[in-house]
Amino acid sequence: MSNCIAKELLKKGKTVLYQTAPVLLESVIDYKMSREKNTSDNIYKSVLESDLLIIDDLGTESLNSMKLSELFTILNTRILNLNHRSTKTIISTNLNINDIFHNYEERIGSRIAGYYDIYYFFGDDLRFKKKNL
Repeated sequence: MSNCIAKELLKKGKTVLYQTAPVLLESVIDYKMSREKNTSDNIYKSVLESDLLIIDDLGTESLNSMKLSELFTILNTRILNLNHRSTKTIISTNLNINDIFHNYEERIGSRIAGYYDIYYFFGDDLRFKKKNL
């Protein structure tokens, strides 16, 4: 579903960033910790300002206080339009809302529960179906 949405927005000339939660958070932290920040490759700016950010597999990252802080900043900046741009975010996860509150700080859980529409998808895993063809 996320890929289809991304494809349609790209056709309209919108910027889309699609990344797994572990890679996204590691990339942002690596960029922020780097002494030599290449302005042409500013992953942090792309994360905050892309028209659509798709965070895939939230809940598969190993958590620490730095990652929690960065995740909060990313979500909060995009939700409250602190980047002065109209931005949207899609989060895909196998966690239910209770797991999100349990695994993440309450302020992250409350933003996800309060500002996102939550959809549950059921059915067979397409990766298994492709494998059995």
